[in-house]
Amino acid sequence: MSEVVRLEVADGIGVIRLDRPPMNALNDEVQHGLIAASKEATERKDVAAVVVYGGAKVFAAGADIKQMVDMSYTDMADHSLLLQDFTRALARIPKPTVAAITGYALGGGCEVALACDFRIAARGARLGQPEILLGIIPGAGGTQRLARLVGPARAKDIIFTGRFVDADEALAIGLVDEVVDVEEGSDDAADPVLAAARRMMQRYAGGPAYAIRAAKEAIDSGLEVDLQSGLEIERMLFTSLFATKDRETGMRSFVEKGPGKASFEGA
Repeated sequence: MSEVVRLEVADGIGVIRLDRPPMNALNDEVQHGLIAASKEATERKDVAAVVVYGGAKVFAAGADIKQMVDMSYTDMADHSLLLQDFTRALARIPKPTVAAITGYALGGGCEVALACDFRIAARGARLGQPEILLGIIPGAGGTQRLARLVGPARAKDIIFTGRFVDADEALAIGLVDEVVDVEEGSDDAADPVLAAARRMMQRYAGGPAYAIRAAKEAIDSGLEVDLQSGLEIERMLFTSLFATKDRETGMRSFVEKGPGKASFEGA
């Protein structure tokens, strides 16, 4: 784990914290740190769900351009693999994930948020993919995940112009799932955005971990294939859950006590 990225765990919720002030620019160290934190969150049994958070002032204002300005084509041909690896690592966490967005989530920062299952934003937050203003395009998943989330026309507008999207517009187009009012001067401990993200993830703590994992895999994998292939993915994952203790617990509880009363082990 890196000093600029750490995983903090409490009450079943893992918070992947970006901590490279002032703007959490995503240099190599942050990118490797996100990969390591994603791996740890995936492997730890005491983590049921994950919040990605950059602090009360800013989420992440993009890649470290100073690091890239003198790169050649061959330099970037190698480095671009890392650019996609760290967002892939986040997207592949087999547990619910949410980005708690304050301040700016731009470029690579927006791509980090897009790699999460959900996004909660402060009222004053700004999101965007401004790479076009540098003469390039998003390289850590922005062209693909943004288009899948808000549709190709809206994604093209945001990417072609490089404009910033405020929180209210982001909510209206489905780029974020909730907007939270924040008082000026809030710190991390009292940040309403982090609190809202924790509340969202808390609903999954104590749930049937393997069923949630299967649901996430079925949805994400199914979006990449045709309907019939997606239905087969669903069928196989559905069937596999009959090997879990939680499936037996859930069904017996339903028969004996009614719906919603099962206590799951995550096994």
